[in-house]
Amino acid sequence: MAHNINFNEITQKDSFFSVKEKAWHGLGQIVDQYPTSGEAINHAGLDYQVQKAGLFAANLSSQNPTENVPVPNFYATMRTDNGAVLGIVGKDYQIVQNRNAFTFFDSIVGGDGIMYETAGALGKGERIFITAKLPGYIEVGRDDLIEKYLFLTTSHDGSGSITAAFTPVRIVCANTLNAAMKNMTNVVKIRHTSNATERLTTAHKVMGIASRFSDQVGEVFNQWAKKPITDPQLRKLIEIAMAPNKQVLGNLKDGKDNALSTQFINIVEDVYEYALSNPTQQLPSTMGTVFGAYNAVTGYFQNVRRFQNDEAKLKSIVLGGTAQLRSQAAFNLCSEFTLRGPASLN
Repeated sequence: MAHNINFNEITQKDSFFSVKEKAWHGLGQIVDQYPTSGEAINHAGLDYQVQKAGLFAANLSSQNPTENVPVPNFYATMRTDNGAVLGIVGKDYQIVQNRNAFTFFDSIVGGDGIMYETAGALGKGERIFITAKLPGYIEVGRDDLIEKYLFLTTSHDGSGSITAAFTPVRIVCANTLNAAMKNMTNVVKIRHTSNATERLTTAHKVMGIASRFSDQVGEVFNQWAKKPITDPQLRKLIEIAMAPNKQVLGNLKDGKDNALSTQFINIVEDVYEYALSNPTQQLPSTMGTVFGAYNAVTGYFQNVRRFQNDEAKLKSIVLGGTAQLRSQAAFNLCSEFTLRGPASLN
C-alpha cells in the first residue's frame, strides 16, 4: 500500500518518528526513549515554520496581461523551508507552529503522564499528528488487553483546530476501537488562539476525560464480551452497520436482497468472514460475542479494506471518515443488542 508520509527533500528523511519500532512501512527515525512533544517534533522532521503569504491571481485583462492582481483578505499558508503551499486561509487565521501545537501536554508527561510514541506529517506537511500512549490498559476478560492512546492532530490548511481524540487500541490486532458513547465524547477541540494557561487547563481536562472514558468503555466492552450472538444475528448486525445510506437500510429492513448492490454484498461478506475466521476473533472475548461483532467491523477497515494511501486510511479511521462512521454505527448497534437482544436488529 502506498504511503503518504511527507518526504523532506532538504534533509532527505521521511517526516515520521516512532519509539522503539517502525510503525509505518519501515519509515522514519527510531528512538529508544519517550520524548517531549518538542523532541518528537524534531525527531519527526516537523520543525519547519509556517507563514501566511499574500495571494495573487493571474490578470486576464488584455490591457495589462503580465501584472498579477492581489487577492484581498485571503492568504496562502507556506512552509518557509521549501516554499510548499499548504492551504488557503482568511485574514483572521492564526498559525500555530508545529513545535508549539502540543507543548501544553508536556507538563503532564512523566510519572503517570502521557508518552509520545509516534509523530508525523502527511501530504506536504499540511497536517501533523502525534500519538501519545496513556498509562495502563483496558482489560476485556482475562487475556484481551487494550492500550489507551490520545491521537493529537493539527493542520495548516485552515481545516480545523487542534484535536485530541481518545482511541483505545486492541493489542492483538492493532485495531483502533473508535467509540463515542451517548453520554460523553472521546474528542476535544482546542482553539488555536487559546493562551498557555487555557491550553494547560484543557490538557488536564483531556486527561480527565480520557480516564473516565476508558473506565466506561472498559465496562461496556466487558459486557459485550459476555453477551453471545448467533451467526445469523452477527450477519444482520454487520449488514446494518455497513449500510451506506437510508435506502440500503430500507432494503435490508424490507428484505429486498435483490436491490442490494454487488459491492455492498461483497463488503458484508468480507466483514463476516473476518468475524468468523480471523485469528484475533478466536479469543474467549470475541468468539461468538457482541465484542467480536464490533471488532469485526473495526478490524475489517484496519486489516482488510484497501485504501489509496496512509493519509486516506488515517482520515477514514480516525478523522471522521467512512471507517469511523461505520465503526460508530457498529458501536451503537452492539450497545442496543446488549440491552434489547435480537429485537434491536429489526
